[in-house]
Amino acid sequence: MDEMRAREVLTAAGLTGGTAELLALGENAVFTVGDVVAKVGRDATHHPELRERAEREVAVAGWLAASGVPAVRAAEPRARMVGGHPVTLWHRLPGAVRPTEPRDLAPLLTRVHALPAPDFTLPRRELLGGVERWLRLAGDAIDPADADYLRGRRDGFAKAAAALTPHLPPGPIHGDALPRNVHVGPDGPVLVDLETFSADLREHDLVVLALSRDRYGLPADAYSAFTEAYGWDVRTWEGCAVLRGARETASCAWVAQHAPANPKALAEFRRRVASLRQDDPEVRWYPF
Repeated sequence: MDEMRAREVLTAAGLTGGTAELLALGENAVFTVGDVVAKVGRDATHHPELRERAEREVAVAGWLAASGVPAVRAAEPRARMVGGHPVTLWHRLPGAVRPTEPRDLAPLLTRVHALPAPDFTLPRRELLGGVERWLRLAGDAIDPADADYLRGRRDGFAKAAAALTPHLPPGPIHGDALPRNVHVGPDGPVLVDLETFSADLREHDLVVLALSRDRYGLPADAYSAFTEAYGWDVRTWEGCAVLRGARETASCAWVAQHAPANPKALAEFRRRVASLRQDDPEVRWYPF
């Protein structure tokens, strides 16, 4: 997502794109605009799934509100389509009272994992579904052999994941359960970034922090505080390595899409691919 294009979309939507404050730039461009937060998605003209994802995120917000789960609330009941881009509006949260800690995730995930399915369809957690698109966006910036290697890993882990026997009962999950997707306000932790909500193995939500501990430098005591608060450590489950491998594959391919315009992204991509090729689970990865 290009910031200039995202601001043009905001302006076309009547949201004063020139004065909006950019909060994040990744799969979406996220801005504060007055008393709301606007999320501008990628061009969905040839990718209808991007529009569907934005519509579903708004529906999830309404469902969580009705279920009493602390989460960000949508400011409009539907996504707007502006110049081919889905745009969703959200109520601004009060300022954070402290940084989010991994243990803040546990009670939120416990509540989500206790929910029955909503009255609309949640997709499976297609963790590997974006790999091909991200590799194509990377284009010639990455070694074709690396792209083929990741495609092979994708196919292998997709097959292995389909054969897993879960420890927890499957159902609604957040899908990207990281501390950055929790905001600790005056009333406590709330979930944000709801677009990856899915209906799948609950273990998906727990493997995220296990990988953070192994790859991204999450301190062991912070991870232990999370598992103690949740009541179970997913690393004791025999399927953990499969979901971890799938997430590593997706995370590596996600970085690749930024390689054409960002030398740091290319360097991080190469670091990650090399560690996967060498089957070295302890090489430190850096968030991007």
